[in-house]
Amino acid sequence: MSKDHKTREASDLLHEEAVETEGSEYASQTEKKQLAAAEEKANQYWERILRQQAEMDNLHRRVERDVANAHKYALEKFVSELLPIVDSLERAMATHGNEESGAGTLLDGVNLTLKMFYAALEKFGVQQVDPVGQPFNPELHQAVSTQVDCDAKPGSVISVLQKGYLLNNRLVRPALVIVAK
Repeated sequence: MSKDHKTREASDLLHEEAVETEGSEYASQTEKKQLAAAEEKANQYWERILRQQAEMDNLHRRVERDVANAHKYALEKFVSELLPIVDSLERAMATHGNEESGAGTLLDGVNLTLKMFYAALEKFGVQQVDPVGQPFNPELHQAVSTQVDCDAKPGSVISVLQKGYLLNNRLVRPALVIVAK
């Protein structure tokens, strides 16, 4: 073989090695890109899973809170329907309070019925709002009018026209009040 031929073979071998090296570098870069893309996709899926898990936890807490509130305030409509009856009994006692009472009188029956109503309401978490002498609170009271009263501090409740009620510290009906100027 001639020297040129040997040089050419060596050159061809070097060229083939260079092509193989470039091919492996190209393959390595392609694999790196694919790996990076796969990692990015895996990270996106992981973030999505974490968001969905947090969303499910929040939903679970919200449902638990709604169920607890439903149990706690289930009597609200029922209590609202009973309050006019209590008001009527209280008016009867106020109107006929000066009459003679004794065992077996109608007034005593009304008084006992009213006490039973109060006990039943209290048993189920219903509280009266009777704010005479207290400062006016718009969250619990509804001012019907204002009056000048020298004995009361301005802004305080001087008279209650209708008692308010709370069910488990939640307002069912505001107290109708007259406020001092």
